[in-house]
Amino acid sequence: MLWKILVAVVLGALAGWIASKIMKSDGSLLRNIILGILGGALGGWLGSLIGLGGGWVMSVILAIAGSCLIIFLWRLIFGKKKSKK
Repeated sequence: MLWKILVAVVLGALAGWIASKIMKSDGSLLRNIILGILGGALGGWLGSLIGLGGGWVMSVILAIAGSCLIIFLWRLIFGKKKSKK
């Protein structure tokens, strides 16, 4: 049980970090973990609706896509904030 939680946090952080790079967003490690976990839940739910699913690779891809969608929706609702690069 603890192992699954640890893996979810690590994969969530990775997915959130990748999504923040794709969306050119700047955030902390904690924000990336939260985005990745929420994105994984959203991406997994949307993936199951359209028939996608399977192994951990698809789970990571769906988590990244879900995280990108969450960043997009956040910007849409609260205003666009990009990094200063």
